[in-house]
Amino acid sequence: MATASDDMTKLSWRRFEDGDNVWDKLTDKIFVQDTSHKCPTYVHKTPPCQGSCPSGEDIRGWLQIVRGLEQPPKGMTWQEYAFLRSTDANPFPALMGRVCPAPCQAGCNRNEVEDFVGINAVEQFIGDTAIANGYRFPAAPALSGKRIAIIGGGPAGLAAAYQLRRMGHASTIFEANTALGGMFRFGIPGYRVPRDKLDAEIQRILDLGDIEVQFNMRVGTNITIEQLEKDFDAVLWAIGCQSGRGLPVPGWKDTPNCVSGVAFLKAFNEGRMKVTAEKVVCVGGGDTSIDVVSVARRLGHINRTGQSEVPERVIHDGYVAHDAVTAAKAEGATVTLTSLFTRDKMTAAEHEVHDALYEGVTVLDGVMPLEVLKNAAGRAIGLKVADCTVQPDGRPVAIDGTERVLDADLIVSAIGQGGDLTGLDAMDNGRGFINADKFFQVPDKQGHFVAGDIVRPHLLTTAIGQAWVAAQSVDAYLQDHDQPKRPKIDVHHFDLLNKLREAELAPESFSPAERGDLRGTSEGNWAVHNFEDRGSAEVIPHDELFLGHFNYQPRRVRQEEVPSAEEVLGHFKERVIGFTDADAVAEAKRCMSCGMCFECDNCVIFCPQTAVYRVDKSERTTGRYVATDYAKCIGCHICADVCPTGYIKMGLGE
Repeated sequence: MATASDDMTKLSWRRFEDGDNVWDKLTDKIFVQDTSHKCPTYVHKTPPCQGSCPSGEDIRGWLQIVRGLEQPPKGMTWQEYAFLRSTDANPFPALMGRVCPAPCQAGCNRNEVEDFVGINAVEQFIGDTAIANGYRFPAAPALSGKRIAIIGGGPAGLAAAYQLRRMGHASTIFEANTALGGMFRFGIPGYRVPRDKLDAEIQRILDLGDIEVQFNMRVGTNITIEQLEKDFDAVLWAIGCQSGRGLPVPGWKDTPNCVSGVAFLKAFNEGRMKVTAEKVVCVGGGDTSIDVVSVARRLGHINRTGQSEVPERVIHDGYVAHDAVTAAKAEGATVTLTSLFTRDKMTAAEHEVHDALYEGVTVLDGVMPLEVLKNAAGRAIGLKVADCTVQPDGRPVAIDGTERVLDADLIVSAIGQGGDLTGLDAMDNGRGFINADKFFQVPDKQGHFVAGDIVRPHLLTTAIGQAWVAAQSVDAYLQDHDQPKRPKIDVHHFDLLNKLREAELAPESFSPAERGDLRGTSEGNWAVHNFEDRGSAEVIPHDELFLGHFNYQPRRVRQEEVPSAEEVLGHFKERVIGFTDADAVAEAKRCMSCGMCFECDNCVIFCPQTAVYRVDKSERTTGRYVATDYAKCIGCHICADVCPTGYIKMGLGE
C-alpha cells in the first residue's frame, strides 16, 4: 500500500545514500584504512549567520540564550542576558531588528532544511524587551585619561563612542545636525524606526557617561582639523554620506523639482515636508528608493500649491516648512519607482518591494532613465525612460523602440550617496570619501581613524561593525601597541574560557616551571579537555552538519500592518508587530547551533562503546556538555556522523 502524501515527511535529506558503505575509488579505500586510530575532538566553528553579519554579532549565542539552552548567571533573567550578549557587538537591537536587511538570514544553514531562522524578529524582541524593562549596559570602566573626537553622531559614531567607553576612553561627538542618529533619524521614516525606540537606544549609550555631544558643529566650518588634533588624543571620522547623487542624464542639473532621495527623506524626517507632488517618479531600486516612494504615498499632494508649498522648496531650502493645515488637505499621489535591474536583482529587500506594491506604488523594473523633460519655466514635467539590459560590467543599454515618458511633478534620484567633505580637503581621497586601511586608520594621518559610509556606502550594520574595529585600533594607538593581526573571521566569537569563568568553572592556572612538562595529560584541570576553537578561521558549511536530525518546522513570520493603496494616505503607524516571549523562544529553537554542541545527546546514545559521556552537571556549561573516554573509543566515527551541528570531528590522533 502506498503512503498517503499527507503522511509523508517534507524532508527526504539523508547523510548517506544506499550503497554509500562501498568506496567508489580504490585510492580512497586505501587512504582510509589507517583512520581507525582517530577519535573525536570537539571543534567550535563560526556559524554562517555570524560570518555573514557585518556587525559580527554572536547570533548563535543569543539565540541559544533565548531558547533556554545557555543559562544566564545567577540573579539575571534570560531576557537581560540575551540583551547583553547581543549588544556586545551592536548597541541597537531594537532598531536593527526592524531595518537591517539581514544578510545573516541569507547565510543561515537552516535554508538547506526549509527556511532561515527569523533572526531579525528575535533581535527586535530582545531590543524592545530591553527598552520596556529598562535594561542598561554594565557600568563602564575607569577612565583612561584619553579623549577621542568623534565626527558624526550616526550609527558609526555612536557605536564607536559605545565601544570606546567600554575600553575606558571618553569621547566628544561633533554632530552637524540638531539631534543624534544620522541615517537612523534622518534617512529612515519613523514608521520603520519608531523615534521612542531610537531615542531610548541612543540614551542608553550616553548613560555610560563621559560621552559629550556638541550639536550644530561642522568640522571644517565651525572647528578646524588642526584644533581637533590639538585638543584630542585621536580623531575618528564617522560623518556618513549625506549627499545624494543626481541622475546622470540631460536635464537633471539645476532643475528645481529634481531632488535626491537623501534630501527628500531628510525633509520628511525633520517634519518640514508634509505633502509631496501629485506625480512622483523615483529612480532607484534599493532600500532608500523604497522609503521615498512609501513616504510619497503616505504624504499625498494638495491642489493649487503656493510657491512656498511646493515640495522641492521645502526640500532644498532647509528652513521653509509645510504646516499642519496643508497636510490636512492632502489627496493621494501617483508614485512610480523605476529600477535598472529586474525585481529579482533589485537590492531592496523583497518584502519591502512587495509592501510598496500593496501600498499602491507602480514599480517598473528593467528600465533606465534617458532624459528629464522640462517646460518653458524650467521645471521638470516628465522623465523619458526605456527598457534596458544590464551588461556584465554593470552598464545599462537601452532597448530601441521602448522609449516612453513618465509624467512627473517631482523626480527623485535614489541611486547612491556621497560624502560632503566641504572644508575637509585634507581628508578627501579625490572621490568624496575618506581612505581607510584594514584597521580603519586613515593612511598617512597618524591619530586619525574612520568608519561607516564615508569609507564606502553600505549597510547600517556594516558601519557599526567598522566602528568596533576602528575603536580597537584607536585603543591600540592610545596605548602605543602594535596593531594585532585581525582574524580571518573577524567577528565577536563565543569564548569558552570566558563562559567557564562566568560559571566559576575556569581551569586552574598552570606554570611549567612549577609543575614540569605535562603536555599530553588529560588528568589535570589546567586546560579545556580536547576542545579546539577554529571560530576565527573557519565558517561551518551546511554539508558538515547532519541535516537529517532536523524536522520540518515553518518559520514564525512577524505580523505586519501594511496599509493598502486605499488606506495608505496619512498612515504613519509602525508596520511591524513584534514577537511575544513565546514566539521568540519558539523561533530561536529553530536555530541549528551550527558549529557548537546543543546537547541533543545523539553522540552519547549512538556510541557503541559508551566512550562518549555527558560531563558531570557540576562541571557542565555551554560548549562543555560531552567528553570522550579515549580508553574505550575505537574510532568508529559514529558520533561524528550523527552530530547535527558538525561539532564533533574525528581528529584526535592525526
